[in-house]
Amino acid sequence: MSSRPNSADADGVFQPFPIAEVPWEEFLHGKRFGMRFQHLSSFAGATRIGVANEVLAPGRQANPLHYHLLEEEHVFVLEGSLTLRLGEKSYIMSPGHYVCFPAGQKVGHSLFNHTGEPCRYLIIGNPHPHDVAVFPETGRVSVKLTGEAYRKSATMDYWEDIDADQPV
Repeated sequence: MSSRPNSADADGVFQPFPIAEVPWEEFLHGKRFGMRFQHLSSFAGATRIGVANEVLAPGRQANPLHYHLLEEEHVFVLEGSLTLRLGEKSYIMSPGHYVCFPAGQKVGHSLFNHTGEPCRYLIIGNPHPHDVAVFPETGRVSVKLTGEAYRKSATMDYWEDIDADQPV
């Protein structure tokens, strides 16, 4: 069993719980990026679906513009308002708005709180150990399996640097 707190009883059976029991975590990077979150699904014992209750402070962006090749993400706004950037378009999302970013949809997405009040939303996804995330603005390609990142500009043609006329 995990050393993190969870909703399991003495027999290891995961029980219902009020989300107030789930510890808050915080991610911050500079003045631009960051949010507070509760990872509900891991507290509940989940291993295949991720559900987090996130709060995006005024003026903060959750993550850089990105998309996933193998992971799917869903956002459901509960309180407040935010701006969703989806490729070249922007959308205002408020309570009751929902969006899905299907795996392999090669359009970057990011969430930004354009208001003076916090915005709370659920983010749901399917963590995948082999996922590749692409960041269109920077050209970064992150490979989860290896824990490494590369510049998209470093791509090679399949046959590049191979002498096809050299005998075996």
